[in-house]
Amino acid sequence: MAWEVLSILGTIAFAISGAIIAMEEEYDIFGVYLLGVVTAFGGGAIRNLLIGVPVSALWEQEMFFQIALVAITVTFIFPNRLLKHWPLWGNFFDAIGLAAFAIQGALFAVKLHLPISAAIVAAVLTGAGGGIVRDLLASRKPLVLRDEVYAVWAIFIGLIVGFKLVTSDMGLYVLFIVITLLRVLSYTRGWRLPFKSIRSKPLK
Repeated sequence: MAWEVLSILGTIAFAISGAIIAMEEEYDIFGVYLLGVVTAFGGGAIRNLLIGVPVSALWEQEMFFQIALVAITVTFIFPNRLLKHWPLWGNFFDAIGLAAFAIQGALFAVKLHLPISAAIVAAVLTGAGGGIVRDLLASRKPLVLRDEVYAVWAIFIGLIVGFKLVTSDMGLYVLFIVITLLRVLSYTRGWRLPFKSIRSKPLK
């Protein structure tokens, strides 16, 4: 049950995220749908490639494609005055998608009896892969490559699910809520990972 619920939540959240960014970049309606779908399913496609599952398995998720299309359509016809609050809510939707899909990816790897390293990679790629493709298509620096605390939460999920520290549906829902809140906190509080810049400072 948790698998289906988290898949639906992640699909809706990332489809909305992709559609909003497409509208921010002033893409036409085709671009809005394309970026929304790519964001919702890009991470799963990349994950499948790396752990040996045929990418064609995505086409078996017809219900999720329909859910994504409905979410994108609702977002597209939403009043502009409400969409202007996207900077406030955008990272919330992104946090939901990250947590939901990271758990889904880790569960996928565990189901295939893959090692813990595969569970971590699957969590990161499923949780952040769609966002990476979205940001690249929108000519933005991917969130996962910034100094923000982003992919760390997916790694955390991969460890917990991979070591089977949480196995019940209720435990997975709690993990989902905790990681979503941590991602939101890391954004609102400005938590950063260490980074080093070698750019030359302009002369005054």
